[in-house]
Amino acid sequence: MILITSKYLVPKGYSGITLFPFVFMRDKTLAANPVFINHERIHLRQQAELLVLPFYLLYITEYFIRRLAYHTQKEAYRNISFEREAYANEKNMEYLKSRKLFSFLKYSK
Repeated sequence: MILITSKYLVPKGYSGITLFPFVFMRDKTLAANPVFINHERIHLRQQAELLVLPFYLLYITEYFIRRLAYHTQKEAYRNISFEREAYANEKNMEYLKSRKLFSFLKYSK
């Protein structure tokens, strides 16, 4: 994981974005936030297990499907299975030690 501070690459309203193997943060203080780091590590694992490019294709496809189902961009984003997994487990610092492959599938609706 390579941490980079860039308010220009991180969309407004978000703290960070993970583009394997980089984590871009809006604010450098986030590097010391264990919950933020764990959330982004979960995304790194998701990206690695899907060999990166398929992750992005699935993420974008699911976003557009969720966008049709939900009223706002934020609701659509929060209901993407990859995000649901990361948010549900971001406070569990042991999660990645026991996470099974393709665990994001449990968070699909």
